[in-house]
Parts: sequence; structure tokens; C-alpha cells
Amino acid sequence: MNPGDTQRRPWIVGVSGASGTPYAAAVLRALLAAGESVDLVVSRASRLTLLDETGIAFRDAHWREDLRQWLARGADGKPGTFDVPVDDVRYWPAGDLAAGPSSGSYATKGMLIVPASTACVAGVALGLSKDLLQRSASVTLKEGRRLVVCVRETPLNGQTLKHMVSLDEAGAIVLPASPAFYAGATHIQDLVDFVAGRTLDAAGVPHSLYRRWEGELGSGSPGGGSGSR
Repeated sequence: MNPGDTQRRPWIVGVSGASGTPYAAAVLRALLAAGESVDLVVSRASRLTLLDETGIAFRDAHWREDLRQWLARGADGKPGTFDVPVDDVRYWPAGDLAAGPSSGSYATKGMLIVPASTACVAGVALGLSKDLLQRSASVTLKEGRRLVVCVRETPLNGQTLKHMVSLDEAGAIVLPASPAFYAGATHIQDLVDFVAGRTLDAAGVPHSLYRRWEGELGSGSPGGGSGSR
């Protein structure tokens, strides 16, 4: 669908400064593979994390080129692992508080924050709206749309736990970035894809990022069956 199409209803994907940019890349790839439109908001802090974790400098003026390079990179850092068209991605600078997602009248399906830092969690829980990422999350909540917050931090202190409870009470889905090992992971990308898959499960977006549990013990072990959860 053309980004200028008035019938377009995107998922907003907010990327905060927490470690875990491969999680965001996996979610973005899967959304686009599912035929979903995406509005992307990359916080200022996340640019530093992205540069540190991938070597990619995300630039406003060249965002499409930089995004394509980022999504092509595997979780192991190998470039050219994936081939992802980004035609149906619309990028909004984090400082643009007049952007579409800052208003409830801008039609979206909901928002995924992945990864979400504790600062981001606090900002959304307190309704600070200090940048477009936080403002978009607040709008998503007030409009009763689905908000999935993929928290990436450990350990969690009491204040952050309180903020997470506040988000839950406000209607958000709080989803810690906790990879599981019962799905038969043999590569770092498998662990990343499990978290991305659970994020998309919470959003109700179909995907094939991990094998689902089918009730057979040992099915995720090497040489086991095909089921996992």
C-alpha cells in the first residue's frame, strides 16, 4: 500500500535507547512480511545504541537507506542476511511533535515499543510525552489501541516495576524481552526471533518466527519433534 494512501492504517514501531536493536529489526521485518504498514519512530538515544550494536548511523536525511541496511543485518552482525523492501515504512523524527502519530485522529492499528528502556517505560507510564515516541504511546493508550511494551532491562528496580504495573493498568501489554530455550534455538537469531514473535503475538499479527508448542515434550531439543512454544 502506498504510504500516501488515506486508507493506510499502520503499526507504529518505537525504538528506544535500550540495548536490543536486533529485536526491533526482527519485529520490523516480520511486520513488513505480513503485509503490514509501519510508521517508525527512532529515539535519539536509540541512534547511539544502533551505532554501537551495528555500526550503522541512522540519519534523518538518509533514513530509508540506513533502515534497509539495518534490516538486512542478522542478529550476529552479518550484513546482507535478509532482503527486506521498506516501501511501506513511513519515518517520523522523534523530535517532530506535530507528526501524524501525535494525534488520536491519525488512524493506526496500535504501537509496539521494542526495545523499551526503563526511561521510556517511566516516560510513558507518567505521560511525559517528552518526544514523539512517548507521545505516540500516550495517544495509543488514550485511544484504546493496542500498545505492546517490550522491556529490555535487568535487574528491574522497584520504581520500574511500579511503572510497569501502571502501564498494565492503563491497558498496555508489558512484554519483557525474555528469550526462551524450549523452542530448539541453535543460533542467536532464533532467540531474537522468539522475542520478536511473542511481541507480534501480543499484537495479533501472524508470523512464522518460531515453532509453537504442540504438547510434545522434548520437541524443541536437537533431534526432537517440530513442536515448540
